[in-house]
Amino acid sequence: MARRRTDKFRWRHKHLLGLRDLRRGEIEHILDTAEGFEEISTRSIKKAPVLRGKVVVNMFFEDSTRTRNSFTLAANRLSADVIEFTKTASSVSKGETLIDTARNLEAMGIDIVVIRHGAGGAPKLVSRSINACVVNAGDGFNEHPTQALLDVYTIRKVCGGFEGLKVGIVGDIAHSRVARSNIWALSKLGAQVILIGPPTLMPSCVEQLPVRVSYSLDAVLEELDVINMLRIQFERLGGNPFPSVREYSHFFGLTVDRMKRAKPDLVVMHPGPINRGLEIESEVADGPNSVILQQVAHGLAVRMAVLFLVHQAAIEEQREHRQKHRG
Repeated sequence: MARRRTDKFRWRHKHLLGLRDLRRGEIEHILDTAEGFEEISTRSIKKAPVLRGKVVVNMFFEDSTRTRNSFTLAANRLSADVIEFTKTASSVSKGETLIDTARNLEAMGIDIVVIRHGAGGAPKLVSRSINACVVNAGDGFNEHPTQALLDVYTIRKVCGGFEGLKVGIVGDIAHSRVARSNIWALSKLGAQVILIGPPTLMPSCVEQLPVRVSYSLDAVLEELDVINMLRIQFERLGGNPFPSVREYSHFFGLTVDRMKRAKPDLVVMHPGPINRGLEIESEVADGPNSVILQQVAHGLAVRMAVLFLVHQAAIEEQREHRQKHRG
């Protein structure tokens, strides 16, 4: 059953750039809104008219399968038109700047920009340069807010809440925007976050984060209620942060043997794509404790909620602007 907030709550953000600056109630409001949209996927006609006549552009400067397709499907189910932007097929490949690209797209009448970029802060820069709504689909090593939102949405569906939960995030924390967004979301919602991995894959500022740190998975495994296994991002690694893939898997991989020592109802998560046999064994990824495919499914409802909410905030901003000028 959807947990609805009171009508007095008003979402006021026309952009979703990250979760660090959101309050707990705002995060919960996104999750509550997503519950309402999840029902649409069960209908024979999987459409809602809330963005009819609006245009969403997916500006992806990095490769993506799940996130891009999820946003595209979310926009389609809200009845929006979608423009798929790729760097190689655009004027960016000819030297056009990010801001000029965004402004030219806005001149065509777009309403929402979904952007993924390798540079941290790129979505914020775009949001300051155009009037359209901006949604961050992952920027550098900074944040990936909708991935974290679908993660916490999944945890809430499975566990019922967050108070008292111990959530382990395992692996390449240093290069993970998913980890950063999850840290902000989970800590604000009341869970205890434990970062787990070798010292070489921990961020330099880890002591400033609202987390515990463990350099041993075995030392904390039996405490955990939820475990989120991050992908080792070989494309972002500089040098050799661990002696070998085999050694990393031995100390930090989620294996069948480790699952025997964990809580029987341990919730197993992974943001994907999975390096099977490295971060997690196939028997575990496909096993009864895994909610990995549920995460993917829930991502659709969460992204529908985000697109809807930022658009509603933009409408409210325009209404207030008109009233102010009339006055």
